[in-house]
Amino acid sequence: MPFFLSRLLVRLARLTSWATPVVVIAFVFCTSWPLMTLAEPDGSELTDPANYWWYFVVTAATVGYGDFYPETAAGHVVGAYVIVGGIVALTTVFTKLASVLEKARGQRMQGSVTVDASDHTVLLGYTPGRTERIVAELLADSGGRPSELVLCAWDDVGTHPMPGEAVTFVRGDLSDSALLRRAGVHRARTVLVDVRDDNESLAVALAVDHVTTRAHIVVTLRDLERSSLLGYVSGNIQPVQWHTPRMITEELQSPGISEVYTNLMTHGGANTYSITLPASVGQVSVEQCRTALDRQYDATLLAARAGEALHVNPDRNTTLPPGSVLYYISAEPLSGRQVERALRG
Repeated sequence: MPFFLSRLLVRLARLTSWATPVVVIAFVFCTSWPLMTLAEPDGSELTDPANYWWYFVVTAATVGYGDFYPETAAGHVVGAYVIVGGIVALTTVFTKLASVLEKARGQRMQGSVTVDASDHTVLLGYTPGRTERIVAELLADSGGRPSELVLCAWDDVGTHPMPGEAVTFVRGDLSDSALLRRAGVHRARTVLVDVRDDNESLAVALAVDHVTTRAHIVVTLRDLERSSLLGYVSGNIQPVQWHTPRMITEELQSPGISEVYTNLMTHGGANTYSITLPASVGQVSVEQCRTALDRQYDATLLAARAGEALHVNPDRNTTLPPGSVLYYISAEPLSGRQVERALRG
């Protein structure tokens, strides 16, 4: 009997349809009730239809409250049959659940899932170490609660490279529109194209632009002079230097910020400068410096160094002693005489 039962369970374990436990329960119920009626004496409460279904449920579930039970030896055999049928049904249920969970895990690890998110961030391309850093910065800058992150990689990345992170993995040809749609690019808020070389970047950017017209697209380039080529694709694409991962994450979270940085570092545009406060002006507040520079020279105060302390976006009530260094944005550098004249108003 144990051998027969084990063989039966092995065969049933291969049946992963949800219909299997229903069929098993229905079969055992429909056969056990007539058998129990034959085995038990006439007038037995157990075989009454209002009682037998309850006895069947608690026995098949191996709970056994004991309020109803067979009295004859033959009835005990039928009861054992019901218990075995319940075990078989539960085995098929748990087998199906395990199969579903394993399949879902396999799809997640193999990158074969379909993303149904919206307003999420899609990262196209995977570089060991580098992509982990970008993901970590995105998670850190959003307080650990970012919009959903989806990582798409080429087929040579066999399994999910970051299974411990809150990142959905999709694998395939990054220039294929079907793959991009499976990653939800057409519903994404931001898309980062960070692939293996600039030629690949241009090809993938073209595919992304074909799929979406609403997402902010960031493309990393080793040679920023090639960014003019992206203009032929779309005006909605922002090129960023490949070698500045921090700039990449800032552009993803604050669209257009990389253009501001680029302008600040480009000769001929607004630039960043520093000036030492003249001793003749004495102690002044940040508010005085900020107002005077803006009113007189359209300059914006960014930071101030007082001794060893550097104050970035300083509080307006901070007092700056003579010799403090001001860092500001302006169209041209200011002289100490200009700063003194502005502060004395």
